[in-house]
Amino acid sequence: MSKLAIIGAGYLQLPLVHKAKSLGIETHCFAWEEGAVCCQVADYFYPISITEKEQILSICQKVRIDGIITIASDLAVTTVNYVAQQMGLVGNQDAYTLLMTNKFFMREQFTSLGVSSPKYKICRELFCDVADLKFPLITKPTDRSGSVGVTKVNSAMELTNALKEAINNSFSQTAIVEEFIEGREVSVECISWKGHHYLLAITDKTTTSAPHFVEIAHTQPAKLSVELTKKIEQLVMKVLDALHIENGASHTEIKITDNEELFVIEVGARMGGDFIGSHLVHLSTGYDFLQATIKLSLGTFTPPNLDKEEKYIAEVYFLSQETSWLKPIIENRENYPEIVEAKILNKNLTTLRSSSDRSGYLICKGQFQHLKKELEQKKCTFVH
Repeated sequence: MSKLAIIGAGYLQLPLVHKAKSLGIETHCFAWEEGAVCCQVADYFYPISITEKEQILSICQKVRIDGIITIASDLAVTTVNYVAQQMGLVGNQDAYTLLMTNKFFMREQFTSLGVSSPKYKICRELFCDVADLKFPLITKPTDRSGSVGVTKVNSAMELTNALKEAINNSFSQTAIVEEFIEGREVSVECISWKGHHYLLAITDKTTTSAPHFVEIAHTQPAKLSVELTKKIEQLVMKVLDALHIENGASHTEIKITDNEELFVIEVGARMGGDFIGSHLVHLSTGYDFLQATIKLSLGTFTPPNLDKEEKYIAEVYFLSQETSWLKPIIENRENYPEIVEAKILNKNLTTLRSSSDRSGYLICKGQFQHLKKELEQKKCTFVH
C-alpha cells in the first residue's frame, strides 16, 4: 500500500484525505490539532506545526512515505519541497521554494524576466517610501495566503495602519506594497509533470469590496475569448517556468484590464484552495484533478486529454455576513438539484477580513443566476 504525507489538516485538505483513502492509499496528516478536521479521517495524524520540516522529515523517513502533498497552503509548500527533495520524491526543487512562496522574491523574479506584474515595494517598517507608486495601493504580507492581512489603501494617511496589519500577519514581519490593478481577476489551474505544464481550467472570481477583497465565489469556466485564453495560457507557461515549478498543481492569479492587458498577481505552487482544485475542475471538465495530483506525487501520471471531456459550469459560494442570504439555501439544499455539496461550519456569521472568517460553503454544478444577482445587489466585486 502506498503511503502519502499530507501537510495541513483543515477543511480544505479534507477532500485530499478522502480521495487518497478512496484510492487505497495510507494517509499521514500533519498539522496543529486545533481545527484539524482531517484528524478524524486520516489513517495517521501528527499534531505538529506544518513549519516543523525537520521533525516532519524524520517521521516521513521512519514511515517510508511514497509521496507528499498539500492543497491551498503556501506555508505548507516549504515543507513539501524540503521533504520531497530530502527523500528523493516527486516535487519541486527546494532551492526555489522562496520564489514559489514569498511574494517579494516572486515579484523580483518576474521583474528580472520581464513578466508583467504590479509595481511594488518591500516594507519592514511602518514607514515606507511609496513616492514612486500610484494610489490606490494594496498592502499584503509577503508570505501569507487566503487574503490574510490584505488591505486596499487609497491615500498616504491610510498606509501606516495597513502596513501594521500586513507586517503583523507576516511570518517574516515583512509586507509588500503594490499598485492596485483595476480589472477582472481570474485564476489559472494547471498541473505540471517534469517541467511540462497542462492548463486545466480558468476560474472567474467574486470578492467582497475594498478594503480586503476576500473571495466569496468562484465560477468555472471563465467567460473569455479564444484569443484572450491563448494569451493567458502563454503567460502562465512563462510564469511557471520562471518560478521553476516543474511538478504538481499550480494556481496562478491574474488581473485583466479593460484593454486586456494581463498582470500576474501571484502564483501558488499547489492546488488552489476554496474547492477550486478539489471540486470545481472535476465538475467543470470531468478531469479528476485531485486524483491526478495525488498520483503525480507518488510518481505516476497520465497527461490530461481535456478535448475529450464534456464542459460544464461549476461554482462555489461562501457563507458570511455579506452573503447571509445563502444560509436558508444551504439549510434547504434538497430543494436545489444543482447543489453538489453544502455545509454550514459556523452559525454565527461574521464580516470577512480573510478567508478564515467564512462560515460555510455551497458547491454546485450549473449556475445559480439568482445568487449572482444577489452578489451584484450587495455591491460585492463581481469580476465577470
